[in-house]
Amino acid sequence: MPAKRTLDGVVPKHQQLRDALARLAREELAPGDTIPSERELMVTYAVSRDTVRKAIAALVTDGLLVRAHGKGTFVALPRIESHLHLASFTKDMRRRGLEPTTLVLGARLAPAPLPVLDFLGGAPRDEHWRLERMRLADGQPMAHELSWCSATALPDLGRHDLTGSVYAVLAEHYGYAIDQAEQTTWAEVPDEPMSRLLDLPEHTAVLLFHRQSTAAGTPLESVLSTYRGDRYSLHMSLDSSMPSDAPHPPNRKAAR
Repeated sequence: MPAKRTLDGVVPKHQQLRDALARLAREELAPGDTIPSERELMVTYAVSRDTVRKAIAALVTDGLLVRAHGKGTFVALPRIESHLHLASFTKDMRRRGLEPTTLVLGARLAPAPLPVLDFLGGAPRDEHWRLERMRLADGQPMAHELSWCSATALPDLGRHDLTGSVYAVLAEHYGYAIDQAEQTTWAEVPDEPMSRLLDLPEHTAVLLFHRQSTAAGTPLESVLSTYRGDRYSLHMSLDSSMPSDAPHPPNRKAAR
């Protein structure tokens, strides 16, 4: 617990407290550590509860702190930065020194939604592989993944081990190397079941990635991935050209 100190000067107290808590989180605490309680901060810095809450709220917005309902406020785990590129989750995490694991929640043939059929091919009620998986990095939930894979090109996909890279399975068992994809990314507030699956702190948004992938022109995969917004960020290199027909985010319900 820091020694008692006084906040003064022309800078508003909640901003001074925010800066003090930021230094505490970066220099004295480790990711996952709990910061002092509101009462302790009020006494230490001789400020009101409203001032404490404003300072903490600003650092939660900045991504330095996270709140867990009923548990307290913690120093946030570092975000994983991803460059937009064509690679599997497994390779992406290992490239960052993290150990990826996958929990398969379901792998079955099922009638595909019409937007999926438009890409993979087929008529209404035609079945494709529906894969639902949880992706973890160093044992921590990172993403939920709902994939539709071509039953025509991949007739017995559900019999394979899907706890690793599906792209590796496609290459090794079917001779398909994913070489092209279209991907759309957006952010939204998740529903309660998704928040529980990802073990999200309160009021945390998610990043969604909708990807349609092909190998040598053969449509193979339509996947909707939901990533934790507090653990994942994107890096993009931009230029002055902008396509006039950039795609809009797909209807999420249709993707299910």
